[in-house]
Amino acid sequence: MSVQEGNLRPTGSVEVQEGNLRPTGSVEVQEGNLRPAGSVEVQSPISDQSPANSELPKQRKFHNITSSGGFKIAMLVIIILLLLIPVSMIRSLIGERSHRADEVEESIMEAWGSQFMLYGPVIRIPVIEREEIKTKTEKEGEKIEIVTRNFTLWITPKDANIRADFSAQKKRRGIFSVALFSGNVSLSGNFSFERAKDELKQNQTLYPEQAEIIIGLATQKGIRRIIKADWNGDELFFKPGNRNFSIEYFSDRKSAGRTSTSGGNGVNASSPFNATGINTFDIQFAVQGGKAIRLIPIGETTHVRIQTNWPSPSFQGGFLPANYTLSENGFDAEWEISYLSRSIPLYWLTNERDEYENKSNWKNEFFGVDFFKPLDHYALNTRAVKYAILFLIIPFLTLFFLEVFSQKSIHPAQYLLSGFANVIFYLLLLSISEHLSFSVAYLIAAAALTCMMTLYARSLLETWTRSAYMGLVMALLYLIMYLTLNAEDWALLIGSIAAFVITGVVMFLTRKLDWSNLNMKS
Repeated sequence: MSVQEGNLRPTGSVEVQEGNLRPTGSVEVQEGNLRPAGSVEVQSPISDQSPANSELPKQRKFHNITSSGGFKIAMLVIIILLLLIPVSMIRSLIGERSHRADEVEESIMEAWGSQFMLYGPVIRIPVIEREEIKTKTEKEGEKIEIVTRNFTLWITPKDANIRADFSAQKKRRGIFSVALFSGNVSLSGNFSFERAKDELKQNQTLYPEQAEIIIGLATQKGIRRIIKADWNGDELFFKPGNRNFSIEYFSDRKSAGRTSTSGGNGVNASSPFNATGINTFDIQFAVQGGKAIRLIPIGETTHVRIQTNWPSPSFQGGFLPANYTLSENGFDAEWEISYLSRSIPLYWLTNERDEYENKSNWKNEFFGVDFFKPLDHYALNTRAVKYAILFLIIPFLTLFFLEVFSQKSIHPAQYLLSGFANVIFYLLLLSISEHLSFSVAYLIAAAALTCMMTLYARSLLETWTRSAYMGLVMALLYLIMYLTLNAEDWALLIGSIAAFVITGVVMFLTRKLDWSNLNMKS
């Protein structure tokens, strides 16, 4: 052992330098740290400034944020907003299926005769106007030239009686159906020239022996055959065509004001006109059509009666029936319309091209009835999906309260799955209602979703008692929505009361809730 500068070093084994002890070839001591030479190095204890210790406060802070009530509620709001995306996709799907159903209905109706639209009868009488034009030249002197112009006088009936008796039934193509009807339409009444003669000038000549009676239609397929055609006791022979007596009409209630024209559709027959007396007519057609009947009050006094076995009519157009009866066996409706109630003149004169400026306004004079479907499942599905936001919020609130009261943690992903289940309800409702009645489809879809949500709550809360609350809430929600869908006139009132009650219940249950920690206050 040797001593140098106050340090002790065993000879051949220990070396002491600058206050550090290091066994030669085995142990090295530096700055209070012991390290076996060539094998182990012992560092000083970890300080508070090490990377591991600096991460701990960040982790605690992140945990405090994610476990707070505000974060939980924010996550639920985000999930609800995200679920509105598939809800909007289902709403678009309902629109597509409804449009497809309309296309199938139109194709069936086009082959059958479309909606039945009739306007007339009217009398068309040729008129020739002769005008003398005097000219004077130096060579020929005074010269008189006669210029002729062709006009047409149109006369409406003094009295028009229209009676329609139809038998309606549903025709199906695949899963889609449309209401079609067939039956007889009778037209009777009389014409008079008494008021129309004031329309003619002294230089205009009327040719009543060339008169024609014209009845306009939306399509020629609407007429199956002519049962009776009587004019002043003589039989009429009808030919296709309306002799330029075409008008515009609204295509469909769903077409947002789009109009169509009758074109050349209709029938006409030669009917020599008695200009000094009364001309009577009695015509009966066998007709067919679908979905709707439209007529125009063409007479000075128009009386219309429509009878059919369809139990759910929807009266449309510019005039409602004066009286009607409705039963399970059909309806019987009557109209009585004066010429003072419409914008159609009693008679008018047109030029060679039979143009009449104010005829475009006639489309507003149509009236009639739609063969209404009382349970249009696409319309009910569209109304149901409008309540989707409530069927996302309320189940989420139920799970949230069950989580708070049971002290069981429910992950946001589990809320997301329960939200998807409620969205799938509308997909089930749409698909099943295309094959079964809407009520049966609604019962199946609601029962399936109620059972699914109850069982899922049981797996999350591990007790049947609490999961039963979820089943009860879902059953009540579906019951309220069904009542709302089937009571259209009361829908707003039912929805308002339900929203008020639900808000009150939530306020009562959360009156002692500590929102920061999601715990009930003692």
